[in-house]
Amino acid sequence: MENNDMREQDFLVASISQLSISGSSSPPVVARFRSDSLQFGLETDSSDSVQFDLLNCQLFKLGPFQSLCISEASEINKEKSFSKGITIQFRNEEESRQFHSAFEQWKKEVVVQGSSLPNGIGSCISKFDDKIEASSAKMYFHYYGQLLHQQNMMQDYVRTGTYYAAVLENRVDFTDRVVVDVGAGSGILSLFAAQAGAKHVYAVEASEMADYARKLIAGNPSLSQRITVIKGKVEEVELPEKADILISEPMGTLLVNERMLESYIIARDRFLVPNGKMFPTVGRIHMAPFSDEYLFMEIANKALFWQQQNYYGVNLTPLHGTAFQGYFSQPVVDAFDPRLLVAPAISHVIDFTTAKEEDLYEVDIPLKFVSSVGTRIHGLACWFDVLFNGSTVQRWLTTAPGAPTTHWYQLRCVLAQPIYVMPGQEITGRLQMVAHKAQSYTLNLTLSAKMWGPGAEQGGILQTSSGKLDLKEPYYRMSQPQTYATSQEQQPHQLLQAQDLQLQSQDEDGLDLLQQIT
Repeated sequence: MENNDMREQDFLVASISQLSISGSSSPPVVARFRSDSLQFGLETDSSDSVQFDLLNCQLFKLGPFQSLCISEASEINKEKSFSKGITIQFRNEEESRQFHSAFEQWKKEVVVQGSSLPNGIGSCISKFDDKIEASSAKMYFHYYGQLLHQQNMMQDYVRTGTYYAAVLENRVDFTDRVVVDVGAGSGILSLFAAQAGAKHVYAVEASEMADYARKLIAGNPSLSQRITVIKGKVEEVELPEKADILISEPMGTLLVNERMLESYIIARDRFLVPNGKMFPTVGRIHMAPFSDEYLFMEIANKALFWQQQNYYGVNLTPLHGTAFQGYFSQPVVDAFDPRLLVAPAISHVIDFTTAKEEDLYEVDIPLKFVSSVGTRIHGLACWFDVLFNGSTVQRWLTTAPGAPTTHWYQLRCVLAQPIYVMPGQEITGRLQMVAHKAQSYTLNLTLSAKMWGPGAEQGGILQTSSGKLDLKEPYYRMSQPQTYATSQEQQPHQLLQAQDLQLQSQDEDGLDLLQQIT
């Protein structure tokens, strides 16, 4: 190996031979890694070299000193064919190992980074395409490419109004600054940034909504000269300059659904200047156990259909257990009464300014609560908030129960087996969120009630209930909070921990968080 630079890398190999009936071995040749290609040729003459596209070739080990390199051709009838191939003979096993290691490293660089084209779009498979199913991405961009869905979000006045206030109240962060709007959608946030005095805004949008954004922005000529819409994924596009501030609305259900937070972090690493601002800056997932007999019975009763033993002469009962578990695998999205919570909430913080993309592949949250009432616990209730840490005003956007309802509502993971608790009893468990290629997460929830009363310190777990849910397939209940009797004796002030925007000064966790990031 003569060069360890990732722009170029050469290996001397004993020989290569073409894959053909009469193929004969060559004299010693040099294998050259160049940009996105692998070339085999004589050390003094590269005019007669054999070249492979790193993106479309594969390397297989045939023995300690011999390997096979083949290049994929186009797909015919959904079956892969190969256009060419060679066998490579190495001089020793160590050189074979080094070559294979270099091949994997170069191939990974090509797949992840791609090559820049004049239009700013990567020519190779992007990081987004590598981790997200094509069918999921197609549906995702189709959904957000429709005006009716953009209207649904824009008419969430808690959402849109909070963004507007966060931007306009912090003009000092935007005036004469370069802004990148990540996943710009209709371009409304880009227009807010321009209103706040941004020097220039780059609105990056991958869906067909980019065309509508151009039209909307052009219809506001006083602002349009300072906004450029770029159609493409943030993982792929190139921008002419770095950003002083990023603005985005990357939050999904339970904060992390749709996996756009990862794109937000990638945009930070690619485009943001050191110590640049991010709006939003921090996200928090809040969790608390809840008791809701109505909801539990509603879900359980859905499976009663499968208990019929004579449905047009057919016994449906063999599928009852599967259907029962299936209904409980759906997280419930709705707005609920905060009096259903049976313990003060705990929080998991994600700092967008420092988090790594890989941190979001799997989020593991230990749970520990103390029940304030004696009741049956039916699962875990979740909501989120985000902080816009402006230089002038720090503003929160919350989706908490009891606060004005947003289009995110709240989310509840309902367990098929409730657990019983008494006042003062400790509840422990774990919420594990594992990302999958359908742009969402598998949720693994476990809740346990520990022994209580005299001798509890020596006691262990009393009862445990677990569930596996798919955040991609929620039950959109969407009902407004029901009126519940106050006999459950929950104390609302114990349950809602100052999520309302007007209570920021009383939110000790929020103040601590602000001190940490300022």
